[in-house]
Amino acid sequence: MIAYHFCFDLNYYRVLFIDFNNAPFWLGARAFIVSLFLLLVGVSLHLATRRGLNWPRYLRRLGLLIAAAALVSAASYQMFPQTFIYFGILHFIALASLLGLAFTRFYWFNLGAGSAAIVAGLLYHSTAFDSRALGWIGFMTFKPPTEDYVPLLPWFGVVLIGMFFGQWLFNRDPVPRLLRWQATAKGSRLLAFGGRHSLLIYLLHQPVLLGTLYLIYGPV
Repeated sequence: MIAYHFCFDLNYYRVLFIDFNNAPFWLGARAFIVSLFLLLVGVSLHLATRRGLNWPRYLRRLGLLIAAAALVSAASYQMFPQTFIYFGILHFIALASLLGLAFTRFYWFNLGAGSAAIVAGLLYHSTAFDSRALGWIGFMTFKPPTEDYVPLLPWFGVVLIGMFFGQWLFNRDPVPRLLRWQATAKGSRLLAFGGRHSLLIYLLHQPVLLGTLYLIYGPV
């Protein structure tokens, strides 16, 4: 993700010249990165609820997500007022974290419903969903002019499949040895730290990258 965004920033500063909206490689890279993100959202939602939901912790995390999504919208509006982020990945994760609670007791159903949601989101399009008021659902006939767009469909299907995999992986007895791995070496502890503080890294990495490029190249 950081490498992808760094290339985006280099393109913004005209150091690179990349068509992120049409080049197959970059479209595929984005889809791969977002899919990994949202599969992990589903797995994490299962882990957070399998022994009962800790409501104070859940609501605190949800509040942080909503605040972070609002911050991203505000910051992107300052940089790209015509294409600011109104329903990006953080907005989606906040909504998916709420909707996913209705699916925590399901197993195979989540795999089927998730697959159906992906197919529907990819294949069905209607002009009825082309407005910004409904565009967050998906089904638009065009990609809206925004810097990050992660609509409910098809992407909620990926979260549901992640919830299925969370049960499939962690509800075994005993849990596979690979999933009981502990970070002991310095490099693995650094990766574990990144996993525990992923929201903070997500919020800070772009200001750091853009700030560094500003110091090197000056204003755009």
